[in-house]
Amino acid sequence: MGTFSRSSLEHLRSRIDLVEVLNPYVKFQRSGAAFKGLCPFHEEKSPSFIIQKGDSHYHCFGCGAHGDAIQFLMTHLRMSFVEAVEHLADRFQVPLEEVETNQPKGTPKTILKEALVKASQFYQFCLLHTPDGQEALVYLYARGIDLDFINTFEFGYAPRSTHVFQKMMNEQKISNAILEEVGLVTRGRDFFSDRITIPIRDSVGNIIGFSARKFKPDTYGGKYVNSPETPLFKKSKILFALSYSRKTIAKERRALVVEGQIDALRLIHSGFLWTVAGQGTAFGEEQAKDLIQLGVRQVYLALDGDNAGQEATLKIGHIFQKNGVEVLVVQLPEKCDPDLILQEKGPQEFQKFLEKSIEYIQFYVDRLSLIMNIQTPAGKNEIVQTIAKKIREWDHPLMVRESLRSLAKITQVPESILNTGEENSPQIYIKKSASVTFFEVDPDRILEADLLRWLFLMGDTLPELLPLAEENLTSDHFRIHAARILFEKYKTAVKEGRTRDLLSLAIDLDQAEAQLFLAEVLQKKVNRDRAKACFIETIEKMLERHWMQQREEIKLKIYSGRCSEEEVLQLAKRFDQLKKERPQIII
Repeated sequence: MGTFSRSSLEHLRSRIDLVEVLNPYVKFQRSGAAFKGLCPFHEEKSPSFIIQKGDSHYHCFGCGAHGDAIQFLMTHLRMSFVEAVEHLADRFQVPLEEVETNQPKGTPKTILKEALVKASQFYQFCLLHTPDGQEALVYLYARGIDLDFINTFEFGYAPRSTHVFQKMMNEQKISNAILEEVGLVTRGRDFFSDRITIPIRDSVGNIIGFSARKFKPDTYGGKYVNSPETPLFKKSKILFALSYSRKTIAKERRALVVEGQIDALRLIHSGFLWTVAGQGTAFGEEQAKDLIQLGVRQVYLALDGDNAGQEATLKIGHIFQKNGVEVLVVQLPEKCDPDLILQEKGPQEFQKFLEKSIEYIQFYVDRLSLIMNIQTPAGKNEIVQTIAKKIREWDHPLMVRESLRSLAKITQVPESILNTGEENSPQIYIKKSASVTFFEVDPDRILEADLLRWLFLMGDTLPELLPLAEENLTSDHFRIHAARILFEKYKTAVKEGRTRDLLSLAIDLDQAEAQLFLAEVLQKKVNRDRAKACFIETIEKMLERHWMQQREEIKLKIYSGRCSEEEVLQLAKRFDQLKKERPQIII
């Protein structure tokens, strides 16, 4: 996670045009010195979403939504704090200077991204304006990929000719060292050769690598070759096409997951603007986490109808169901994929497949029934016990209970056999995504991050939150140094009448630790309807924690053996007094 220098954040703040940032999502009309539009956060017919000319904040007089450009991107598009900062920096051409941490320092990401953009432009030129590129175009046209599709998704062609690419990039002031660092050149040779290139983008649209498809039988290597791992491109963390679908996925809280890049792009081009793909069947916890953080509650899996695709469906479905997300499986014919259906029969036919999707448990039963005879007692027992064991690995007790009941209904066995009651709820472990190792959760860090999250995201809408905190909490109530700093900075900004937008808070932090903690605080979303109640509950927990700590400190002193009898007596009296003074929040 990046931390950025004060000067670069101040430069970014001075360049941000809030109306320009929000224009793609809100239709504004000029009204005197203000811009008005329909609020994107609630349904309304009369515009109450306002930005005053030259202001860095928006405000909705209907639902109370209030914030700056970063908060809008975090709330509306579910970006993280760092993603929002980097997105705005790219949009307004502001180089971000990263603060030095213990991480090894490499080439600035802006330079790496620039190299990839220039490479994409070179590949596009080669596809559209060279003789070898014409051959690739013929192949694409034969697959029903027209010029509009090619231009929309910036397809290109990596030429076979040795060193042409490097020469052109060097002329654009991109050194071979940079080309090696972003995976475009390896050991002095072009990484991609005689292939159609498809840019791979991060969740906010920056090119971070390429997927290259061969279109001639004699081209060396597999059908697809992806960029190697680089500082920008981490295969296990990339959801292909998310930048095109993010807005719709966040709004509709559902996603369509497919296997191939062409499948995803074809669906998006055909109007299914909630589609993403993994890198082939390699879809894991990290990719699922990205969708879950966008608020997804329902996932459709439309992987290829072959055996590999169906096995991947079982694995991916398990990941989502484990995290409480409903999974529906789109049943495609064998040797068929979404791209082929769209080419041959069009979007309407694919929509029919979506409408006939089946629940994950039903798919699991059907899949195992192909290799086990469900008509025999032994076969049915093996199928039921195999699936039930998987279901009990899921993290949400209600999901486990209802899925076991569904399994019993589908297989026509009594629910009592599967023990669907709550006594069989699974134990929940918190672990690193895509890892079998565990990490210790710091409850103090979580609690204090919760307090700051409510304050930072709802403090302007509910100005009574800060007085509540000041009335009940002192710096002694904070155990996390970065949390104490952020709390004091926020209080000072309010007292001095300074702006408290998220970017200003980040600018006002000198320590990388505090800036990292701010980014951590802002990772989660908040339930605006319960803001005050949750804030009060968090204060109560901090008061209770401080009270318990005081008691424990007295006990330790008593048992230390270093106190005189008189001191022990005084400590015991203080301990008894504390027991009677259980803290109560002042409201």
